[in-house]
Amino acid sequence: MAKHQPLQFSLDRSSPVPLYFQLSQQLEAAIERGELAPGSLLGNEIDLAGRLGLSRPTVRQAIQSLVDKGLLVRRRGVGTQVVHSQVRRPLELSSLYDDLEAAGQKPATRVLRHTVEPATAEVAAALGVTEGADVVLVERLRLAHGEPVARLRNHLPAGLLDLDQDTLENTGLYRLMRIAGITLHSARQSIGARAATAAEAELLAEPEGAPLLTMERTTFDDTGRAVEFGSHLYRASRYAFDFQLLARP
Repeated sequence: MAKHQPLQFSLDRSSPVPLYFQLSQQLEAAIERGELAPGSLLGNEIDLAGRLGLSRPTVRQAIQSLVDKGLLVRRRGVGTQVVHSQVRRPLELSSLYDDLEAAGQKPATRVLRHTVEPATAEVAAALGVTEGADVVLVERLRLAHGEPVARLRNHLPAGLLDLDQDTLENTGLYRLMRIAGITLHSARQSIGARAATAAEAELLAEPEGAPLLTMERTTFDDTGRAVEFGSHLYRASRYAFDFQLLARP
């Protein structure tokens, strides 16, 4: 059964940053670090306000900001409960599995398909092979803390890697490539969004029509050879890409 969490907060009343925002940021950080696990209860607003010496509207505003982000939910008869932490992934040439693991998100994988199939025109163009040539398809459901986060669909050149279900369920694809001596050098990537189909919604535990982030990536090794073409779907409620933007000189 979920329990109330005795967290400590440090609020600076002399700061120009509003107290509700300081509290919401510290709550969000606790969720991201796993100190507030999915299912944890925060206790009611009156108790939290009294413990922190804050007004109830301040606490309510802090909690509402995290409800709006999908990190908390108010349940009648239960209280305010942690739903999950959102995965924030930097735009780097990295594996989702490794990023989740580094963030303490307890990644898990379910292999949906692992087969050889003829390359479509799109896959052939991305991998630099002849249309209709054999390519390996690996389709997986990636989970964090037991909840679906993404459906990953990767096409690889035939003969690139020896893969089996056990390794695919326990190791990220990029890590397997590195173990095999493949040096990942660069990638071409595009990000978009669309509504979930009925089948996608069921797989990702979202309502039909929910927003999904899309990402297509072609990855190249240090010889310039295309080693994988990924076409992935991410739950927008659970996942975000982080960008660092630099001003032009």
